[in-house]
Amino acid sequence: MSKPLVLASRSASRIALLAGAGLAFEGVPSEVDERAVEAPLLAAGADAIAIALHLAEAKALDVAARRSDALVLGCDQTLGLDGERFVKPENRAAARDQLSRLRGRVHELHSALALVEDGRVVWRDVVTARMTMRDFSEAFLDDYCARVGDAVLASVGCYQLEGLGVTLFEAIEGDYFTILGLPLLPLLAELRRRGHLIS
Repeated sequence: MSKPLVLASRSASRIALLAGAGLAFEGVPSEVDERAVEAPLLAAGADAIAIALHLAEAKALDVAARRSDALVLGCDQTLGLDGERFVKPENRAAARDQLSRLRGRVHELHSALALVEDGRVVWRDVVTARMTMRDFSEAFLDDYCARVGDAVLASVGCYQLEGLGVTLFEAIEGDYFTILGLPLLPLLAELRRRGHLIS
């Protein structure tokens, strides 16, 4: 009998994606301090992909230390723009500035996954989406920020593609699930391979 699946996250979109795919799982948020974990990686020159993978593993390992009975899924998403890595904005002013910098340019979202079982990482993957933000006006940016409110602080890109965030873009290359922070297709394939799901 397969072990119970635990999602090491409180992300509403990730919870909704797993539930929508019909998976039985429990959500147990990680207590990892992401900025503390990534600081030495940044100092060593790690890129956005490496950081996303490391954070996904750290979150899964953190929860697995408390849930040794489970198969634990850790997730993380980073945003890269011309070699620079972005983090979630601290306030609305920072979010507006971040959107101004992304405007009219192509950025990459790296969504990483890691599965931990019996205290060790047994699988990991990262999928990238390329996002072309349109060259919107200052009036649009003001209106967008006013309409989304504090939700602009909830993601690294300052948008939720399933909501008003879609109005920021002119082109998207990548998987919808990847953009929402949980690449479902490779995860489902791995769960089937491991016998956790019927293949």
